[in-house]
Amino acid sequence: MIGKEAWLQPWRGLQYWLLPLRCLLCGARGGHGVDLCADCAAELPRNRSCCARCALPLPVPAALCGECQRHPPPWDAAWAPFRYGWPLDRLESRFKFGRDLAAGRALATLWQRENMPLPKPGLLLPVPLHRARLRQRGYNQALELAKPLARQLGVPLRHDVLLRSRGTAAQTELDAAARRRNVRGAFVVRPGIALPAHAAILDDVMTTGATLAECARVLKRAGVQQVDVWALARAPSPKA
Repeated sequence: MIGKEAWLQPWRGLQYWLLPLRCLLCGARGGHGVDLCADCAAELPRNRSCCARCALPLPVPAALCGECQRHPPPWDAAWAPFRYGWPLDRLESRFKFGRDLAAGRALATLWQRENMPLPKPGLLLPVPLHRARLRQRGYNQALELAKPLARQLGVPLRHDVLLRSRGTAAQTELDAAARRRNVRGAFVVRPGIALPAHAAILDDVMTTGATLAECARVLKRAGVQQVDVWALARAPSPKA
């Protein structure tokens, strides 16, 4: 029996011939099934050397960075395959704020090609948007990144389990303390949902980790024993 992917291959070839891939950053010809040229794709900053607990970029890999030793986060492990920097930050901004879904597809494809260093969770939960923000933006960028990744990894994905119970100010212009206050009590778990012992929360960018930390606390209070956090990119320490 011929699988769905086998049926789609000839059509994809025709699509690329009629509409060739173009690099979203420089306009050159794209390649390897993504709208980025080889040179621009090579410039995307990988997060190979980082803290295993919070994925903070470090000069050398470590099980715990200094901040995690002083203040352990409420989650158990983190995966962020990229650092938040040029030129990934440009693609992410276009996807998140500019409604550039092509940039989102490119980022999702690149994430799928990275090796996952953590055990598979029993459930993947994207960080939710409040309904007002969702209406304004038109889509949840975390959910759009999570869909293809969950399919590839064979991990169940639910967007209706972790909910944002109230609107919050945008985190972008807030310092670390203000970010924590901003999201405190902003998330709930839908009642009556059976949760696995191991779950992962997914977001697009992890800066201070305040949003992911609040989500992790809510899940642990609901009975999840192990909570991991996944983010496309991890911002470096502002002190670096």
